[in-house]
Amino acid sequence: MVTAVQPRTHTTASALTTVRLPSLRHFGPQWYATVMGTAIVATAGGGLPVHVPGLRTACTAVWALSAAMLAVVLTARAAHWVGHRDQARDQARDHLVDPAIAPFYGCLAMALLAVGTGTLTVGQDVIGQRAAVATAAALFGAGTLVGLAAAVVVPYLMVVRRRVGPATASPVWLLPVVPPMVSASLGPLLVPHLPAGQWREALLLASYAMFGISLLATLIILPVVFSRLIHHGALPLALTPSLFLVLGPLGQSTTAVNKLADAAPGAIDAQYAQGFAAFAVIYGVPVLGFALLWLVLATALVVRALKRGMPFSMSWWAFTFPVGTCATGAEGLAHHTGLVALEWLAAGLYVLLVTAWAVTGFRTLCGLFGGALLAAPRQT
Repeated sequence: MVTAVQPRTHTTASALTTVRLPSLRHFGPQWYATVMGTAIVATAGGGLPVHVPGLRTACTAVWALSAAMLAVVLTARAAHWVGHRDQARDQARDHLVDPAIAPFYGCLAMALLAVGTGTLTVGQDVIGQRAAVATAAALFGAGTLVGLAAAVVVPYLMVVRRRVGPATASPVWLLPVVPPMVSASLGPLLVPHLPAGQWREALLLASYAMFGISLLATLIILPVVFSRLIHHGALPLALTPSLFLVLGPLGQSTTAVNKLADAAPGAIDAQYAQGFAAFAVIYGVPVLGFALLWLVLATALVVRALKRGMPFSMSWWAFTFPVGTCATGAEGLAHHTGLVALEWLAAGLYVLLVTAWAVTGFRTLCGLFGGALLAAPRQT
């Protein structure tokens, strides 16, 4: 009996020693996009004006998945820094001055904020309101600080440390300036949980200020991106999905103005609260309209790229979070106008979001376990 068991144990031990865990040497900040794209599925589904049996339960499960993914990605990034100290310092310096990689540091802030929003939207069904508010407040604080830092540091380094030409302009440049807009959407959800008076008004106006920070920065970058497309043609095939990133600040700003309008009545004078409500519709409708125009244009360019052999990459996650912000923007407008057409628009955008998330998530898992997504970048 003993001699019969020993060879099996030896074989099992030998097999275990041959198991190779994926290397984290090339685990970059772009992986936070997986958290953002998952969390927005829960948030958008939780606010959908069209009733679907079982949807809220499913969204709660997706929120829990996004929270677990955030913990995993944060741990993996920490392991990357600790386990590859020989590379980490030089890599961080190189990444911060690389206009193709540095903007992805904004994804950390948006991942924290997206999970925080989902915590208040659907997560409180599981953990309770008190724990949800505390968790969302902590994520709001951390995400806002990181986001404001990225919005300043990344453009600064691009100006003083790297020469970029018009042909290198990319929608990826939007990533470090969008986080304050995500903060402007989460902040109003926390306003009712603060003491009435100065505290509520301060957070409301601070959120409004972050809306302005992100909006004005976006208005500077968008013309440069469109000019690059007109004068230099379509983006390289692998980067074509990044065109969907333009939808992010458009949809998120529409979401923000509607959330600010919801929180205003209990935080600021009635005359200003009415102004917030009016501005939500006056601003949101034309911006969402332009977002739909860009969605059609970007989709056409992606179809063109697919026909030419566009490969799968992490840039496919651009199909998720930006589309989700348009869905939440449409939900807010539907709430403030009562227009049924906007409700169905929100539902249609949500179906598109879930489809993109499912396809991209499946392809990511295949690439992750196959090792392709953690392999060293190709030298060109």
